[in-house]
Amino acid sequence: MWYAIICEDVEDSLEKRRQARPAHLERLHDLRDKGRLLVAGPHPAIDNSEPGDAGFTGSLIVAEFDCLDSAQHWADADPYMEAGVYARVSVKPFKKVLPSG
Repeated sequence: MWYAIICEDVEDSLEKRRQARPAHLERLHDLRDKGRLLVAGPHPAIDNSEPGDAGFTGSLIVAEFDCLDSAQHWADADPYMEAGVYARVSVKPFKKVLPSG
């Protein structure tokens, strides 16, 4: 089943993000390579895909896991969690409806 991992950053998270980003992306690439990643990306703090020093306010990951506990365990082990980037993380079941296929 798909799960949405909805993450909210702490204030001024940009430098922490920069430091932990390679390890964070490595885990996402692993999900992608296994065909388990639907979408992943950050929420820019301003209305611009390249927010510069404004940074980001959080992230969204939608990925496939066996169960809610597995998705939560994966989210809890994210390098951004360990680096103190995220203030809050919510993991919820997600039903993909569109696009179909």
